[in-house]
Amino acid sequence: MAHDSRTPAPPLEAPDTAEVLKSHYRALAGLIALRLLVSALLVAISVVLSQVTGSNSFFLTLPIVAGVFLFIFTLYRVIYGIRGSQCARVLRTYPLEFHPRVVKKRERWTRYGNVFEIRVTTRGQHGAPLMLAVHAAGRRRWPEGTEDGVWFAGDLSFGGVMVVPGGKAMFFLKPADWEKYAGRRAEADPERRARAEQAGLTHRTKRAVMMRAGA
Repeated sequence: MAHDSRTPAPPLEAPDTAEVLKSHYRALAGLIALRLLVSALLVAISVVLSQVTGSNSFFLTLPIVAGVFLFIFTLYRVIYGIRGSQCARVLRTYPLEFHPRVVKKRERWTRYGNVFEIRVTTRGQHGAPLMLAVHAAGRRRWPEGTEDGVWFAGDLSFGGVMVVPGGKAMFFLKPADWEKYAGRRAEADPERRARAEQAGLTHRTKRAVMMRAGA
C-alpha cells in the first residue's frame, strides 16, 4: 500500500521487547533513586542546620517532614505504579505492530500518574477507540516522537502496550469507555479472547486506578 506523504512509513523492524523492558526498568529505577536522594537530602539539611544553629525551631523540622512525606509517596508510587510486569505479559503475548499516528486528546493528573486520553489510528480502518494511557514507569510527561507513529502490542478493544519509536517510552493502554466496546469483545472469536485473557487485558480499568498494579 502506497504511503500518503503525511503518513509516516513504518520503520524497518520493531523495537526489541527485551530492550524496551530494560529501558523501562532503568527509567523506573532512576525515578525512584532521584526521589530517595531528595528525601535523604531534605532530612540531612534539617539535621545539619539544627546542629549548626543549636536550635530546635519548628521551621528547621519542616524539611524532615517534607522528606518523610516524599519517601512515603515514593513507596506508594512503587507499590501502585509499577506496570512493567503487566506490560511484559502483554509483550509476551502479542507482537508489536506499527500504527502511523497517535492523537493525544487530553491528560488528567491522578495520584498514580498522569492519564492521557489518546487515539491510536490503524491504517485502512476507521473508528479507532479512545484509549487511556499511562507511562509504565510513572513519568507524567508526554514523550516526543509519537507524531512519527508508534508500536502497539495488544488488541485495541481490550487494551495493550504502546512503545514510542526508539523504545525509550512504554505506555499501558485500556479503552476509555470499556462498556462501549463490550460488543466488539463479545464478538471476538475464542482464540482472540483467550489471547487477551492470557495478556491480562480482559478486566475493566478505571481512570483513577490506571497506575495500580493489577488494575
